[in-house]
Amino acid sequence: MFDILLFTLNTIMPVILLMVLGYSLKRINFLTSEFLKIGNKTVFFVLLPLLLFKNIADINDISQIRMDVIAYVIVLIAVLLIIGFFMALTVKDPKQKGVIHQCIFRSNFALIGVPLAELMGGDNGVLMAAVISLFSIPIFNVLAVIVLSVYKSGKVKLDVKKIFLDIVKNPLIIGVLSGLVVAFVKFLMVKNGISNPLSRVTFLYTVVSYLARAATPVALIVLGGQFDLQRMAGYKKQLIIGVAGRNLLAPLLGVGGAVILTLTGYLNFGPDVFAALIALFGTPVAVASAIMAEAMDNDGQLAGQLVVWTTILSLVTLFAVIFIVRALGLL
Repeated sequence: MFDILLFTLNTIMPVILLMVLGYSLKRINFLTSEFLKIGNKTVFFVLLPLLLFKNIADINDISQIRMDVIAYVIVLIAVLLIIGFFMALTVKDPKQKGVIHQCIFRSNFALIGVPLAELMGGDNGVLMAAVISLFSIPIFNVLAVIVLSVYKSGKVKLDVKKIFLDIVKNPLIIGVLSGLVVAFVKFLMVKNGISNPLSRVTFLYTVVSYLARAATPVALIVLGGQFDLQRMAGYKKQLIIGVAGRNLLAPLLGVGGAVILTLTGYLNFGPDVFAALIALFGTPVAVASAIMAEAMDNDGQLAGQLVVWTTILSLVTLFAVIFIVRALGLL
C-alpha cells in the first residue's frame, strides 16, 4: 500500500508543486502578465510540438500505433459529447450551454495531459499520449467550434474552410504529423536496408531533446501563473455541472471503462495506455476553451472559471484515479 501511495505522490506532486511555483511567482510579481502570455505561446507553439514530434519520431516500428486504443478513445469522446449535450440543457443561458458542453468532453491533454503521461509512463506513456493526440486534438477543436456555435444561434453555422485551416495550422498537429513522417521514413529505410545518413549527425536531435524536456516544467509553471482565484462570482450551478462532468464523469467512464474491459479480458491495455488514458480523460478542461469561447461570443468568464476550478479539483481526482489504477496493477 505504501508503494502505491508513494507512486501516486511521485506522479502528482511534481504537477502540483510546479503549478504552485508559477502561482506564487505571479503573486509576488516575479512573473508578469506579459511574460506568462509569451510563455504560454512558447509552450503551445514551440515546446509541446517538439515534445510530440520527438516522441513520435522515435518510433522504430509504425506498428506500435495501436488502432484499438484510438478506436476506444474516439468512442469515449463521442459518449462524453452525447452526455454533455444533456448536461448543457440544465442551464438556460444559450451562451453558457456551449461552454458547459465543451467542458465535458474537451480536456487539457496538451498542457497537462502529455506531461502527466510522461510522469506516469515514462517514454512509453508520452509516446502513447502523442499518438492519441494526433486524433484527439483535431476532434476536440472541431467539436468545440460546433457546440459553441449551435446553442447561441439555434442552428449550426460553420465555416468549414476556416475549421480545416485552423486544424492544419495547429502547432500540435504539425508536431505530430512531422514526427509521423520521420518515423515512416525511418521505417522504410530499415525495411529496405538503407542506413540513416543522419544517425551520426546528432546535434539537431540534441537540441530538440533539450527543448522537449523543457515542455513539462515550463507548461506547468505558466499554467499556475495564469490562475486567478478571485474572479468566481454568480456561476455556482454552472461550475458544479461543469466540474462534475469533467472531473468525475469523464475519468469514471474513460478510465473506468478501460479498467473493466481490461480486467475482463475484452481489451489488452498496458501501463503505457492507462497513463495516456488518465492523461486524456482525467485532466481538466483545456485552457484554450476559454479563449475560444470568448472569441465566439459565448460566456468567456464562465469558461475561464471552469478552467480554474476543474484544474484545481483535478489534483484531487487525478490522485484518486492514479492510486486506484496503480493498486489494480494496471499502471
